[in-house]
Amino acid sequence: MFGKTTSVASESEYTTEELAQRGLDRARLPKHVAIIMDGNGRWARSRHLPRIEGHRRGVKSVRVIVEECSRIGIEQLTLYCFSSENWKRPRAEQTLLMKLLEQYVIEERSEIMRQGLRFATIGRVDRLGDRVLKEIGKTVACSRENDGMRLCLALDYGSRDEIVHAVRNISAQVAAGDLNADDITDEVVSQHLFTAGMPDPDLVIRTAGEMRVSNFLLWQISYSELWVTEKYWPEFREPDLIDALQEFATRHRRFGGLDQ
Repeated sequence: MFGKTTSVASESEYTTEELAQRGLDRARLPKHVAIIMDGNGRWARSRHLPRIEGHRRGVKSVRVIVEECSRIGIEQLTLYCFSSENWKRPRAEQTLLMKLLEQYVIEERSEIMRQGLRFATIGRVDRLGDRVLKEIGKTVACSRENDGMRLCLALDYGSRDEIVHAVRNISAQVAAGDLNADDITDEVVSQHLFTAGMPDPDLVIRTAGEMRVSNFLLWQISYSELWVTEKYWPEFREPDLIDALQEFATRHRRFGGLDQ
């Protein structure tokens, strides 16, 4: 069905009037939203359920928020799905998480195409396993020519590891004489990160009330606005996203400069 890559128009975005009904102004929307999806296990524990049930419920939140961001007109949504530190979790939970990921990529492929999304990943995806990699590759390939929102999953991702990877590559270029040390700039570093070619996030949302960034996009979120909610990720729905976007619209972003 998806053997041939074709351009697919994205699902209709909200009109200006529909955005206004949600208290949103298109001119004040973030272009790139990144979400640290936290609290799946705690949500399950509070309901006396196995941790994996929290992850399954979290997938439902992903589906809802992806579609809502696409319709609102967000240009990129990056979801922190699996950190490099998550390999420290019990083997059984790792296995279940990989199965959920594989299932998500397969089942959502038709929805990604329907919405005209461009699917991408960042991180050490080579360690995820052949079955998962195969399905990720299919979804990336079939959605490449779509022109809607970029949906980026951070998988086996750690920002310090990403920066070390970039430093090694830049050092190798300097050693080979292909790059002068004096020519290393912010832009050069950015070009060697996993996110090369992607805009930095304007807004970072974190669920479950945690006040930390957890090794997520440390370079890229230098000037991002942060918004934290006490809600666990499985509880996060459209009204919570709207609250975050409305709050973002009130922020005055100076990027280190002075008010004019």
